[in-house]
Amino acid sequence: MTDEKQRRITAAISAYGKGLLGFIRRRVNNDADAEDILQDVWYRFSSVINSHPVEQVGGWLYRVATNRIVDKRRKKSESFWKTGMPDEAEKAEYAAALVAVDDNPEVKYQERAVWEQLYRALEELPAAQRDVFVWHELEQIPFVEIAAFTGEPVGKLVSRKHYAVLHLRKRLKIFYDELTDK
Repeated sequence: MTDEKQRRITAAISAYGKGLLGFIRRRVNNDADAEDILQDVWYRFSSVINSHPVEQVGGWLYRVATNRIVDKRRKKSESFWKTGMPDEAEKAEYAAALVAVDDNPEVKYQERAVWEQLYRALEELPAAQRDVFVWHELEQIPFVEIAAFTGEPVGKLVSRKHYAVLHLRKRLKIFYDELTDK
């Protein structure tokens, strides 16, 4: 590695390292993922620095970080839907976000049943509607970010989520009525 290249990388790390790591941490689920993404960003930066001049280093770093975050979410989402029903760890992760845990066995049974019905109903949706619903409601990704990584207008994403919600309400209402004996 040339001294010039090493100096440029060191300057970038000094100037953007902490801020970039904070940016990534706010957008991923855990520190290990954040550090992996940051390491990948620095690796890509060190690979590009001599071959392609980077005029706006900060902008380039944040764009690469955003792209890697999106890639990680897509990979997680794709693996989630390819496997059908989620494993116990994924169920626990989503359940913790939406439902308070109760030690009552009947409540636990009902929660499991609700999640199973939700996953079945989600599998009935077209992929585009299902993805938008999962990203926005379960992964809590703002529409603006979803629009950025899908290339779709925000209005179209809102519409897709709306149709997904209508379908889920209809499907889960039947289950709710059965559960409450109405």
